[in-house]
Amino acid sequence: MMKFQFRTVPAILVEAGITERLGQLLREQYSLTRLCLVTDRFLHESGLLAPALSSLAAEGWQVNVIDHVVADPPEHVVLEAAAQAREFGAEIIVGLGGGSSMDVAKLLAVLAGGTQPLSEMYGIGNVRAQRLPLVQIPTTAGTGSEVTPISIVTTGETTKAGVVSPVLYADLAILDAKLTLGLPPAATAATGIDAMVHAIEAYTSKHLKNPLSDLLAEKALKLLSANLLQACRNGSDLAAREAMLLGAMLAGQAFANAPVAAVHALAYPIGGIFHVPHGLSNSLVLPHVLRFNAPDAAPLYAELADMIVEGCTGSDEAKTQALIGHLEAMIEATGIERRLRDVGVQESDLRHMAQEAMKQTRLLGNNPREVLEDDAYAIYAAAY
Repeated sequence: MMKFQFRTVPAILVEAGITERLGQLLREQYSLTRLCLVTDRFLHESGLLAPALSSLAAEGWQVNVIDHVVADPPEHVVLEAAAQAREFGAEIIVGLGGGSSMDVAKLLAVLAGGTQPLSEMYGIGNVRAQRLPLVQIPTTAGTGSEVTPISIVTTGETTKAGVVSPVLYADLAILDAKLTLGLPPAATAATGIDAMVHAIEAYTSKHLKNPLSDLLAEKALKLLSANLLQACRNGSDLAAREAMLLGAMLAGQAFANAPVAAVHALAYPIGGIFHVPHGLSNSLVLPHVLRFNAPDAAPLYAELADMIVEGCTGSDEAKTQALIGHLEAMIEATGIERRLRDVGVQESDLRHMAQEAMKQTRLLGNNPREVLEDDAYAIYAAAY
């Protein structure tokens, strides 16, 4: 018999416009008062949060907005946010934004609720502290961070580290597609492809792949591939936006249990060194990693091709090539950058990037085919 473990958040709410009643919703579940809302400055100043903030005020919540989160948040941002939350006396943490805001919210819930230092939490299973109640509300359909036990922190000029622990699972994830309306096409494309990568890598993960993660990855990939281009073409299509948001969440549940691999490992140096958004970094290397993996992963790639490539026939190898071609055509249709040279990478950078990618042992161990430094270099060269 197969042996596996599956974990996810205990509660998920899906409803367009639900954050306009956020104060009432949380009041029904928590008899607390002091709430820290973690977001970024753009979202705060754009007015997108106004209905949620009004609802919270109407229900008697005292709210402290922490809005200095930036993409790929550095360690000092996390520590400053934790100090602010402790000074405020936070009793509950709400992450509202993209993956970076939700990642910071996870760590804030632990740091503000306990005494364990962040430096001791890096790695897998190293969080010992209790945390405050945690609610996550995504505003992009990409990271799936609202349902994962992972937080990524930038720890140096070009390096990132992960905190991975079941303690980081939120108590409640809220999907409100209205919050994603009007997201620019480039951001929609990059985050959507990031979510597709989560589904693909979970489905082909060398470790911990299981029937539940497979089902989630399959449904996620179908939703995302069917709605990505429409969401890019018409940012106000609520049905497409909701499908993307749901797909991203399902992919998040899949890879939280069957972890991602070489696409993410090779994407990290692109983001860390050249400050390229995470989703775009994944997109730039995705087809080339799939081609590299094909000798070992073709049977699984063929199954994915059957799900999303119309009229797909032939051998596993032929279906794999059809899948890669389909994904490349989709990426091209979105109009986002497709080559490393388009985001400021020089050919002379590729060897250093390959060396940096080799440090992502947590991810590379999940890849269906072993990746050596020369392999990473060849993948970058193909993407260049």
